[in-house]
Amino acid sequence: MTEEYDGPWLVAGLGNPGDQYARNRHNIGFMVVELLAQRMGAKFKAHKSRAQVAEGRLAGRRVVLAKPMTFMNLSGGPVTALRDFYKVPVSALVAVHDELDIDYSALRLKLGGGDNGHNGLKSITKSLGPEYHRVRCGIGRPPGRMEVADFVLKDFSATERKDLEWFVDRSADAVEALLSEGLERAQSTYNS
Repeated sequence: MTEEYDGPWLVAGLGNPGDQYARNRHNIGFMVVELLAQRMGAKFKAHKSRAQVAEGRLAGRRVVLAKPMTFMNLSGGPVTALRDFYKVPVSALVAVHDELDIDYSALRLKLGGGDNGHNGLKSITKSLGPEYHRVRCGIGRPPGRMEVADFVLKDFSATERKDLEWFVDRSADAVEALLSEGLERAQSTYNS
């Protein structure tokens, strides 16, 4: 796929809009695409798709970075609108998202699969099917009996914040590796 397709890739960071959510665990996807936009020297702008987009080049490829401005559970609408607008095949879509079933700061890259209860992925899969790339950013499980919804909508802990900048940087590196080297090589470097 990566070799023959030379159109833009769509990299959608998943999160919730609004300052009150900006540092939540659920918003790591936004954090990663914001760093990628900095690396491209691009600024996010409002798009008619109900997303903010930044366009440029990363890892030698044309890339559209996106932050859906709907809540997480409605991410599929803006992502589908962007896919249609930029004429991006689903196989050139990358969703960057938080993942409960992976330890904090670990990464996993994959193509396709289930949504694992993640409402953002559930929404995208409902609109586009499951055959898109995912960069799964581990946030770990909630402590004790804390509800999952409460956990993902809390800011990273003081301990986690010590490594957060490194984690976001490594996640952005993984996206770039996926774009430049393909899935298998990126997996062998970043899957932990």
